[in-house]
Amino acid sequence: MGLAIANVLVHRRNKRCAFELTQVQGPPDSCWPSLREWSSLNKTIAGKLVKNVQPAAPCYPGLYKDDAACEYVDSQWTNQDFQTSNPIGLSYPTESCPVVNITAGQQPMQSCTLGDQPVYTVNATDASDVAHGIRFAQRNNLRLVIRDTGHDLLRRSTGYGSLQVWIKYIQKGIEFQQTFTPSNKCPKSKWKGSAFIIGGGYVWSDVLKEAASRDVIVVGGGTPSVGCLGGWMQGGGHGPAVHDFGLGADQVLEARVVLADGRIVTASPCQNPELFFAIRGGGGGTYGVVVSTTVKAHPTTQIAAQQLSFAPLNSSFMPEFMKAVELIHNAYPDLADKGFSGYGSWGLMSPTPLVYNYNYTLGEDVQANFTTGFTHTIEVFGKTAREAETLFAPVATSLAPFSSKGLFINTTYTSFPTYAAFYAALSGIQSPIGASAALGSRLLDRKALISPQLGETLKKVVGSPDEFTSVNIIFVGGGQVARDGADEFSGVNPAWRTAYVHNIVARGWAPGSEEATRNAVYSDITEVKTRALKELAPGMGAYMNEVSFYK
Repeated sequence: MGLAIANVLVHRRNKRCAFELTQVQGPPDSCWPSLREWSSLNKTIAGKLVKNVQPAAPCYPGLYKDDAACEYVDSQWTNQDFQTSNPIGLSYPTESCPVVNITAGQQPMQSCTLGDQPVYTVNATDASDVAHGIRFAQRNNLRLVIRDTGHDLLRRSTGYGSLQVWIKYIQKGIEFQQTFTPSNKCPKSKWKGSAFIIGGGYVWSDVLKEAASRDVIVVGGGTPSVGCLGGWMQGGGHGPAVHDFGLGADQVLEARVVLADGRIVTASPCQNPELFFAIRGGGGGTYGVVVSTTVKAHPTTQIAAQQLSFAPLNSSFMPEFMKAVELIHNAYPDLADKGFSGYGSWGLMSPTPLVYNYNYTLGEDVQANFTTGFTHTIEVFGKTAREAETLFAPVATSLAPFSSKGLFINTTYTSFPTYAAFYAALSGIQSPIGASAALGSRLLDRKALISPQLGETLKKVVGSPDEFTSVNIIFVGGGQVARDGADEFSGVNPAWRTAYVHNIVARGWAPGSEEATRNAVYSDITEVKTRALKELAPGMGAYMNEVSFYK
């Protein structure tokens, strides 16, 4: 997750020094560092300064025009690894230089500019590179951006006319401690279990592989390509193991942090405790640059998972479908208290199927799949499939009558011997990226989920079929998430402590859509759908990493 340091550098003027840059270089501010100064920085960091170029630049007239390279970029545009390997590649690209499908005869509809992307990047491989980059920005009054993987919805990996420090390639190793040992024998560190020291810009697939080899669980993201040190962790961090072991921020035992003055310090309950509190949920890159962290490791266990999906057989059964969606939401608080958690999604007329009518006995699709539907995968730790089915039985009984009221319903249960086996089979999926969308979200507590107003709110949120709205259910609250509210060093939004569901609503638009079209979608998400969620849960809040860009 990319992160931006804001308001940590001393102002010498009323605004940051900037550089106007398109594919044709424009004039910099008079304060902009000279080429000699940039060259000096490059020498100081052993040649690791990069002048940024948009990934799709080969698709546009000018210095970088290359049709073969453009075709390759287009083929890789939705590949997470491709985007994160470029210093300004983004999981959710801006509109300043969109890719062009020249194979299909598409032509550029605009110019290609850096837009709000950084001008230069310090490709850091050591904490000292980070410190040098910060000091250079401070000395020259430059806007500074800190980036890990760029997996960010809020454009914190961007910054107009800025210098970027990229921590992805700081990789000093992943060290396992059978019993956690505080770096300075801190008596306030109460954790007695195992731990991992994550020494740099690794992603969760790297750490989860190490955890699986030692039969332990590390709380990481549901998407394996998310960075371990950045906004995911520092903003809270949800994933499949959160309900049982706590949010990502609450896993942090200590960290190494580069401060705004370039000093490198340890943050723990004993050393810089206010900084320790701040980075454990207070927001990525706001208080310093985390370059290493030590996190909890938990014993693995068997897991039982349920996969539930349902869909209306035709549009005349939409009232029954919406009632079933409401019923499931009503059930989530009690299911969480029984140990369940997981992820789901639903919508009307999705561009791709939401529910698959699959014959598990014959191993084949038996009729058309459904683009209107609901699906979730929820799990319970330490239980068998039969035990999970028993725990879910009251909800199953409530859903059963809908089978004769025009809904296709399918439920399966699966047992897994370890968390690693579960994650590999039913989580840890790298979804395509690269699409543009607007989203809003709200944390929902028990009161909201059982409210008589819930049904009407869900109708407002999903909207009409021609809006192609996607609603995502992050059902990870309760359990240890609630209990960790007692942690004096947790900086997480307190609304997490009573929330059961983090509800996300999103809409996209076609590539090349006009600004008016994009603005209309943003307005609907912000002023209609997110407002409805706020009215349902007025005393709650939102998860800072997955909220509207505008509110």
